[in-house]
Amino acid sequence: MTSEAGLPYPTANAVTTASGAQPTDLALRVNSDPKAKSLAELLHDLSQELAALVHQEVELARAEIAAKGKRLAAGGGLLAGAVVTALLGLGAVVACIIAALSLALPLWLAALLVGVVLLALAGGLGVLGKSEVQRASPPVPQEAVESTKEDVAWLRTKMKSAKP
Repeated sequence: MTSEAGLPYPTANAVTTASGAQPTDLALRVNSDPKAKSLAELLHDLSQELAALVHQEVELARAEIAAKGKRLAAGGGLLAGAVVTALLGLGAVVACIIAALSLALPLWLAALLVGVVLLALAGGLGVLGKSEVQRASPPVPQEAVESTKEDVAWLRTKMKSAKP
C-alpha cells in the first residue's frame, strides 16, 4: 500500500520501509501461545520489534520530508522564474512608455504588447509556483505520523490481548 505521494507506509499488520525492505509482522514473530515464552524473552522480543518499528518509521518520515523538499524547491524555482519574468515585463513596459512619449509612433505599441505577454507569462508561472509550494507545505511527515499512531494502537491491542 502506498501513500498519495507514492511512498510506502505501514498498515496495522505490516511495516514497510521506504527502501523497500520486507514487511515485519509482529504477530508472526511472536509465538501464538504467549505462555510458551518467558517474560524475559517476551520483553526482549518486544524491545527488538519496537526498535525495528521506530527505525522504519524514521525512514518513512525521512523519505516523506525529502519528497516534500523536492516539491518546495520546484515551487521556489517557479516563483523565482515568475519574478525574473515580471522584471523583464516591467522593463518592456518602461521601454513602451519611453517610446510612446519620445516618438509617438507605433514602436510603443510593439513594446506594450511584449510587456503584456511577459507579464502574462509571469502571472502563469506565479500561479504554478504558488500551487507547488502549497502542495509541499507544511514540511511535516504527516503520513509517517499517522502510520505511527496506527502502529501504537495495534500494539496496544496486542498487549491487551496478551495479558492473562
